[in-house]
Parts: sequence; C-alpha cells; structure tokens
Amino acid sequence: MTDRILVLDIETVPDLAAGRVLLGAAAEGLDDAALRAALGARYARPGEDPAHAFLKAPLHRVVVLGVLRARRDGMGEPWRVTQLDARATGEESEAELLEKLDQAFRNQPVLVGFNTQGFDLPVLRYRAMALGVPMPNLFGRGGRDYGHRYGNDHIDLCDRLSGHRASTPPSLAECAALLGLDAKSFMGGAAVEAAAAEGKLADVAAYCEQDVVNTWALALRWMMATGLLGADDARASMAALADTVESSGKPQLLPLLDGLRQLA
Repeated sequence: MTDRILVLDIETVPDLAAGRVLLGAAAEGLDDAALRAALGARYARPGEDPAHAFLKAPLHRVVVLGVLRARRDGMGEPWRVTQLDARATGEESEAELLEKLDQAFRNQPVLVGFNTQGFDLPVLRYRAMALGVPMPNLFGRGGRDYGHRYGNDHIDLCDRLSGHRASTPPSLAECAALLGLDAKSFMGGAAVEAAAAEGKLADVAAYCEQDVVNTWALALRWMMATGLLGADDARASMAALADTVESSGKPQLLPLLDGLRQLA
C-alpha cells in the first residue's frame, strides 16, 4: 500500500435550485419548504415524510468537506495523521472546496471512505459538472483510478465489508459500535439538513470530523484483519490516531478517545 492515504467524507443538503428546474411548472409558487417536500415525494418510501426523504445524488450540494490525511515513512512504520480538518461553505465557496480537494489528490494518495463509491464520489462528480470545477486528479488523470470499484486506489469500507453489497451494507455507526466507538455522539446524519438550514455549519463540520476519525479507525482495523498491516503496526497507528484526537482540542472527538486507546 502507498505511504499516503486520504480519508474523505462530505456532508450535503438538497440542491433546491436544481430541484426547482427539475420540477418545472410544478415548482411555480412553492416556497423552499414546499419545494423540498415536493422533491421528497418523488423518492419517499411508503409512510415516509416526503420533507425528509433522501434525494438522489444529483440533487445534493456539498456544505462540508472533511479530510483526514495520513502517511507513513515505509513498511513497518506506523501511520500518522498529518491533517484532520472539515471545511464548510460558510468559510469558502463550494467551488473552492472542490478545487482544494482536487489539489489534495495531486500526490496520488489512496482514497479511503465509507460509502464513498455509492454517494460521496457521485455527488462530487455531479458538483464538479454543475459548478464547472475541473477535478482531473479525482477523476483519475493523476494516475489513480478512484472510480474503479474493485481496485486498490479507492477503499470504500462499506462496499468491502459487505462483499460489494452481497450482504446488507452496514452503516458507519454500526461498524464503529463493532469496535467500541461511538459514531454519533455529536450529531446524526439525519440532523445535517436542519442544522445547515439554521446556519449551524460549524456543528456539521465538527460532526464530519468525527466521521473521518471513525472511518480511519475502521480502516486501520480492516487493514489489520486483511493482512495489509501487521498487528503491531496497526496498534501503533491506532495509538497515533488517539494521540491526534487527544491533542486536537476538538471536544466532539473526545468521546472516541477511550475506545481508540483500547484498540491500541
């Protein structure tokens, strides 16, 4: 495996502007709340409130982009976190977030995520097109094929752990619980839309950072289980992650600390 890894997670909300175009005349006169419900009605399961139904990837826009970057000096050395950050569109535009993400792929790290093949990458592809943002490195022009489902350039843990959807895909919260980690102590994914609407993007960013830490912990355990990482190296890497969390000064991450120490 490469000596560089990038863990990615995005938080999104419905793109009401695209939704209004999609609905056409049916959207005339609708305020945002009514428009959201009308869009949700297209995708709601029986008995589900359309106002909260999850929309297809083309109808999302990115409000927070979170990354954890890790590297090691060579085989037998522990992985160490070099960046843990989540940026919201309140700080930078969505286009600027996409541009900076593509720059992060210039040194061709392995991409790690949870349901990134099923959601994060499709949304990023659609947003690059919608906003006219070139993302050649993410699209594989830099040499790695992040879109290849069965390759080694992109490890989607949800996909790998479910046998590429041969079994029911797990949630990140379920996998974190398997390791003794609390994935949703700060916020749940269902709360993101309302929090963003209330202008609480800092809270959404904090939640996103919690997700990337959990994803990296899960990745380290997966690499140990599959033999990609020796047991001692995996524990040393987990200890390094715990050190990063402890020194981060980020209160939303502290509930993970005891669990990370136990895994180390």
